[in-house]
This record gives sequence, C-alpha cells and structure tokens, in this order.
Amino acid sequence: MARTMSGARTLLGLVLVLGGCCLAALGAGAAGPPQAGRFVAAVYEHHAVLSPDPWALSSRAQALELMSQNLDIYEQQVMTAAQKGVQIIVFPEDGIHGFNFTRTSIYPFLDFMPSPRLVRWNPCLEPHRFSDTEVLQRLSCLAIKGEMFLVANLGTKQPCHNSDPGCPDDGRYQFNTNVVFSNNGTLVDRYRKHNLYFEAAFDAPLKVDHIVFDTPFAGKFGMFTCFDILFFDPAVRLLRDSEVRHVVYPTAWMNQLPLLAAIQIQSAFAVAFGINFLAANIHHPSLGMTGSGIHTPLESFWHHDMESPRGRLIIAQVAKHPLGLTGTENATGEMDPSHSKFLEVVAGGPYCEKDAQEVRCEGATRWNMDALPTFHSEMMYDNFTLVPVSGKEGHLRVCASDLCCYLLYRRHTLSRELYALGAFDGPHTVHGTYYVQVCALVKCGGLGFDTCGQEVTEASGMFEFHLWGNFSTSYIFPLLLTSGMTLETPDQLGWENDHYFLRKSSLSSGLVTAGLYGRWYERD
Repeated sequence: MARTMSGARTLLGLVLVLGGCCLAALGAGAAGPPQAGRFVAAVYEHHAVLSPDPWALSSRAQALELMSQNLDIYEQQVMTAAQKGVQIIVFPEDGIHGFNFTRTSIYPFLDFMPSPRLVRWNPCLEPHRFSDTEVLQRLSCLAIKGEMFLVANLGTKQPCHNSDPGCPDDGRYQFNTNVVFSNNGTLVDRYRKHNLYFEAAFDAPLKVDHIVFDTPFAGKFGMFTCFDILFFDPAVRLLRDSEVRHVVYPTAWMNQLPLLAAIQIQSAFAVAFGINFLAANIHHPSLGMTGSGIHTPLESFWHHDMESPRGRLIIAQVAKHPLGLTGTENATGEMDPSHSKFLEVVAGGPYCEKDAQEVRCEGATRWNMDALPTFHSEMMYDNFTLVPVSGKEGHLRVCASDLCCYLLYRRHTLSRELYALGAFDGPHTVHGTYYVQVCALVKCGGLGFDTCGQEVTEASGMFEFHLWGNFSTSYIFPLLLTSGMTLETPDQLGWENDHYFLRKSSLSSGLVTAGLYGRWYERD
C-alpha cells in the first residue's frame, strides 16, 4: 500500500513530494517564495539506519558513526528543501538514533542538553562550549546551511544528584527530546517527551514541558511527540494559548486501524483544534510505521507507504491563519435536505420539508432497530457494541454505557460488504490506559460480525451520512478514511442539541472508517 496524496481541494497552494531523485508535484504552481499569508513547511518521513543490535553496548564513537549516517540523509533533505524555499522542516522521532534500546545501551547515543531557557547557545558556532553535543552541533549547522528553522528528535542526558528525590539510581536523567533551531543555528527550545510509550531507555520529566516557540514567518508553534497526542498534557493545554496556530510533531507511530492510523489521528487533531499540524513519522513498513503529513483544518497533504523502503519529503505552502470548518448552510442560504432531516432527528421532533407550494411534515423518526441484532466485537482491543448497516438508507442507533451513537445514511448502490455502527464508552487499557468515547461506522474485515473491527484498507461502499453521539466530553476527534488510505475532509462538524455530529455528503472512494473519537481526559 503506497499513497502520497493531497485532499480533495487545493486550499494550501503549492505542495511538493520528493523521494530520492523522484519529484511529483501535487497542486498548482512552482516552488518559490511563499504566497501572501502563507509560509513554506516541510516534513520528512525517514527510513532510519538502525543499530543491528540495540541491546548491545557500544562506544560513543560507534554511536556517532551510526547517527552520522542518518544525519547525512537529513542534510540531503535540508538542502533539497532549501531549494524550494522551505522556512521550517520537521524530522521524526527516533530518526537519528533508532529505537528498542535498554537504558544502558542507549547511553552512548545521548547528547548533553543544557536548558535553552537558561543558556543562549549556538552549537554550530560554539562547538566546544559543552561536551557530548556532536548531534546538536550537526543539527545547528544544518539549520544555518538550509537557512530554515529545524525541528529534530534525539536522546539527551542530564546529570542529577542523590539530593534530587527523582534522580534515577544511575545518577542521570535520560530524555526523549525534540529540539528546534532557528535559521541562524541558535537553539531556540527543547521539549522532553512526557507520555512515554514503552520506552524503558528514557525518563519522563518530573514537570511537563509546555513548549511554544515563536517564528518571524508564521508566529507561534507548539511542540510535542508521538503518544503525547492522546493526552491532555501537554498537547491540549498548549492550544489554550490562542496564538498557537501550528504544531510540530515528530513521531514514531505504529499504525493501528480502523481508528488510529498515523495520518488519521494527525488530520483529526488539526481539524478538531483548527490548527496546522506538521507531522513527521519514521518509515519502517515492516513494523507498521509510516504516515506523515502537513495537515490543515480543511485539507491534508500526506504520505502513507507500506511497500517502498524509501523516505519521503513533503513540502507545502500553509496558511499562517488556518480556517476551520464552520457554517450550517450553503452559499445560497438553502439547507441541504439531508441536513434538515438530521436536525429533525436530533431534535426528536417531526421532519418538515418545504417546497415552492407547501410544507410537508413526517412523524417522529422511526429507528430501524427491531430487525437488526446488536452484537459485540473487539476493535482496537476494546469491546464495542455494534449494529449492522443494511439497506440503501436508514437510521441506526447503538448504545454503550452512557454513550449513544446515531447514523442517518444513504447509499445509491449496495456492495457485497458488511458495515457496522459501533459504540464504546470506557477505559482503553491495552498499550496505554486512557478513557475514550467512540462512535464509529466501519467496514468489517469480512461478512461475519466477528470481523468488525479488523484492519481494513480497501472498500467500495459509498455513503452519504450524518454520524453523531451524546458525548460527555468536548474533546472529539473526527476520523474519515476511505479506500487506499485516503483522507477525506468532513463537510460539517459541530454540536446540535447536546450531540456532536459529523456530516459527509460525497466520498471520493469506498468508506473504510468514519468515526468520532472522544477523549474524556478527566476520567483517565
């Protein structure tokens, strides 16, 4: 499965996708200075050179030799990006040193990290100021060489004393760290990952870093890493600053369909918060790791490739002030009939249609529940309650605990596929513990109910639909994925009569997943 695409509408202007010597242009225009009100951003999905035995002990010289191979690739991408006028570039989590280390075996790969809040430092121009900072020096020099802001991820170390109650037994903290350099090579800031994902080699900082950095070309950026995206701190708290309109996001994400593929959650975060989201993932298809993009509330440019071993550079012009999904009516002021029916259904009253001659009203909505069996199936390791989707059109409801999910749908032709509407309301406890409320319309892996929740990437079912639920949280992430790992943009999102809804009237290909992924942070 290989996919490098833009969304349905070219709202960002220029986008370029590069891999090795190949270049494909998506959208209109040629590379050059940013258009008015835009800046030029890049993310690189990197196929890292990895240690053949990450548990083995190595010397600092051996560690630097391996990391230099990855930094050489970074340099190639920076120089390519510089030719296209890029102003900020993001590299992935674990892209320089790799992963699967022990606490001891990763130590030679760690740079010493002074606090940028306490020390103003340009590693490229002051290489001898601190010891064990060779990676930071190289990254600083790359920012200067490319004349761009540069965001990268590396392992760092910080000595501590036994008087510090949190100090580990080996006398040092080890952090999974993002760094950002300005275009003159100055270390602007650093973020130490808070929500670690089975990372025994690293410590979580005792206090959460909430990092916002300023740029002369696009204002304020927030910064966090990978698994952080699913938690309130630091991701959501950062965005309480109304001036933060962009996020840089290094990640090493293993895809998990049908709800949490990398590009799904990246795009959903951009839409939910009305921001630009610059996501760089590591590229190791054999481990299920791919999926990077430059996402806005209205469109995404993404790369998902489970076949090629090669990395990929994505470049796009991005609005400095992103626009979100708003409005309930079209430009003529006439409401779509399907949306009128949704409003009637969610209000629980009669459904009225107005034409040139009269107003016709139907009675209360009849939910076609009697003939449809409710069943349970595992999805994302959670026990979902589901009902099958049948016929060309209808209304469905399914409930789990306090959450009820609803679907108003129409499809012009029936495919030989099983779709189901599912609900889950409870703590997710596998590969992390956190509380979710989820409404999801999914294509099942086969025709049996027990296949609903399996990983699927291809589908042919074409739907027009409203999906909604009575969520107890306001933090809801819209998921919309179609055949071939294609991202779609919802037509409309919002609250109506204490229910949150997603509306989509036309899909570009068969539906794989339409979901509302709610995070109830207070119940974690």
